[in-house]
Amino acid sequence: MDDDGTRGARGSSADRVPGPALPPPPTTPPRVPAPAAGPRTEATPVEQHPTRPGPASPAEQPVPGAPVDAWLRTPRPPQEPGVWRYGYTPPPPEEPEGVSNRSLLVGALISLLSALLLWSLWRNGYLPYRLVPLKLFTPGEWWNPGTSGGPRTIEGSDALTVYEAILFGLLAYGCGRIGNFSELFRRHVADRGQRFLALAAAAAAGLTQLLVWKEALPVVRPVLVLVASVAGGEIYQSQTVVNVIYAVIAAAVLYPFARLGCWRELIAARRGAAAPAPDGTAAAPAAATSADQWPELRTAGWTEAADTLTAEVRTGRMSDVDVARLRHAWALATRRPDRLAPLAEAVLRTGGAAALHPSGHRDLPRRGARHDVLTGQVRIGRCADDPHNPYVRRGTGLALEPALLGTSLLAVGPPGAGKTARLIRPVVEALALRALAGQAAVLAVGGAGAPLGPDDAFDVVVRLGHPGSAHDIDLYGGTTDPDEAAAVLAEGLVGDVGSLDSRRAATVLAQLLGPYRAAHGHFPSVPELRELLDGTPAALAGLRASLEAAGHHAMLRELDARSRQAGGPGDPAPALADRVALLDRPAFTGFFATGPDARPFSLRALGQHPLRVRVDLPERGHAEASRLLTRLLLAQFTAITAARTDTTLFACLVLDDATHAVTAETVRGIRRLRSVNAGAVLALRTVDDVPETLHTPLLGAVGCTAAFSGITTWDGKRFAEAWGKEWVETREVAQHTVFADQPFTRALHALRKLVTGKAVTTDAVTVRQVERERWSASELAYAVPAGHAVLSLTTVQGEHAPPLLVHLDG
Repeated sequence: MDDDGTRGARGSSADRVPGPALPPPPTTPPRVPAPAAGPRTEATPVEQHPTRPGPASPAEQPVPGAPVDAWLRTPRPPQEPGVWRYGYTPPPPEEPEGVSNRSLLVGALISLLSALLLWSLWRNGYLPYRLVPLKLFTPGEWWNPGTSGGPRTIEGSDALTVYEAILFGLLAYGCGRIGNFSELFRRHVADRGQRFLALAAAAAAGLTQLLVWKEALPVVRPVLVLVASVAGGEIYQSQTVVNVIYAVIAAAVLYPFARLGCWRELIAARRGAAAPAPDGTAAAPAAATSADQWPELRTAGWTEAADTLTAEVRTGRMSDVDVARLRHAWALATRRPDRLAPLAEAVLRTGGAAALHPSGHRDLPRRGARHDVLTGQVRIGRCADDPHNPYVRRGTGLALEPALLGTSLLAVGPPGAGKTARLIRPVVEALALRALAGQAAVLAVGGAGAPLGPDDAFDVVVRLGHPGSAHDIDLYGGTTDPDEAAAVLAEGLVGDVGSLDSRRAATVLAQLLGPYRAAHGHFPSVPELRELLDGTPAALAGLRASLEAAGHHAMLRELDARSRQAGGPGDPAPALADRVALLDRPAFTGFFATGPDARPFSLRALGQHPLRVRVDLPERGHAEASRLLTRLLLAQFTAITAARTDTTLFACLVLDDATHAVTAETVRGIRRLRSVNAGAVLALRTVDDVPETLHTPLLGAVGCTAAFSGITTWDGKRFAEAWGKEWVETREVAQHTVFADQPFTRALHALRKLVTGKAVTTDAVTVRQVERERWSASELAYAVPAGHAVLSLTTVQGEHAPPLLVHLDG
């Protein structure tokens, strides 16, 4: 793409799209790249919860060489704020806290032994009145006299056989319920996988069959008795009937174990693996309505364009950025019907290269984080398995997206905590990808050498103070209104001076900028502005002569007012001149030009074009000037985005170091960003880098906050107050000594104390609801592990996510 001559001029106006910082990459369409680090999955990965059986693997975009259609068809269900939606699978229901394995085994063993003892006592006749319930429902002539008398007739013996079988079934059921055999089976058999479950069920079925046919379990004889009583004893004269009855008994004994071991599912799975479906038979109905078929184009009647894009996706000639860019272009074209035909023709002519970004790039040179360009999410970590996190969020991926960044984000952490590498750079990378898709504009500001991304990942790279910089910055934000330029410039110059009113400073600047622009047609350069603020007689006299010659009487009154106020008490001009002097250094010679031939880059272009801009500040040699410029860029961004009329493009400012950049006016501007589809990401080493009077307003203005490991308790206290409290259930256990009244009981208590060394006590449990902080200051300062951060998220629609402990792997 032609850079329109902006290289030599070191800049660009708001009406011109600046050229790329480096030559564009080769025109070969890129494949879907994989992240630089992290495990890779198959073409259609699934985000799994750690408590779900089976291998858990993080969801990512397809691996290199994998087809994009698999990535495109992967489900992205709507979820709570911050959930990594790509291939998300909800976790299983939370299970209540159960007993330990040891208690479970001991309870099952005791229940089994008790049942065996009870059955032995029954079979040997040691239980009195054991036949009374049976005699109540059967004729008396079947039994011998007395409550313990046995059967007298064959009918009584048969009834006793059936009666014992029923009692045995009830005893087995009660033993299983009391011993909690179902939980024991689930923990130690079912959770070990399908194969072990099937083998264990087969072994149990074989043992049960052996016990049944050895008549250790009362099953065969009671069944034969019941069949004979219904069909008559003559039925057993046929050997075939007997064999059928035996087969039915064997099948009935085997059936519960087959259901328990899921044999049918196992056999069906093996048959499906052994005999795969023919190509194109089962997949054809699903593909007819899948996302890779571009159903929105087909619905609108552009079938040929949809077929072209489908072929591009299937053959791998499109990347995920191409898909997102063309979908966005189609969505914009539907609002302007006159654009539909040109877009369809471009698709038929160039395929996935249609509607390219002005730079000609179709992807970033490399990626360091996991992205889902279709939703605009970037995965920065995984929620830790911590009691502070809700159960449904533990182990799920955490991602940021424009819906969250639109409320602005404040990240606080000491140096080395990972703010830049694990949060700032992934966010800048995601916004750059979204800019290539035509949906966002990003301005990344950091010190020279900050790892915000390579030069060829940006359209404009401004290296202030570097003689080889191809671009420059407009101190006045590209405006032609002197009052607007003065207000923003005053905020950048002296907005951090609490004793100086920025409105008076803006008035002083307006009294000089207005006359100068009226006389020369442009705003003054840095040396000229410094001379005017210092009140140099030659500079003021020359300006006055130019105004008188041009007949600008109104501007002469402004200049006269400045002359009368100069040198008075509280005059902000000296402070402004001192701050401007920070930019009037030899290192900045040739920068901040304002002449007719100068075309510095204006932030106003961010609201009109999907640009990727990076500004490198000379923090090492000119720390105070870098802070001034950072403050100026923040003030310009909030003012320019608030004045936009077209807010379809998401604009975001990322400050790698916002130390002394936040002022009262910029805090008010940050509050307005979410209503104009814009946001700001601010990184601080400590909250004390912001004036104390702005601590509460700043935390209230941003919707997303991040506290990294290593913050102080003072910073933790401010976050704890901002995140509020929640109601929790507490259990208090008090032990009270038991005093016995009876001599025998006192003797037992004394013996127990002699053996255990502890007095006999009883527990009193009190359960109540109390209101506690979600995260206390001490927990934030000392309980957040290294490489972790606590994030609280809010969307522009007002949805909230509680503070979550996140392991940052971005």
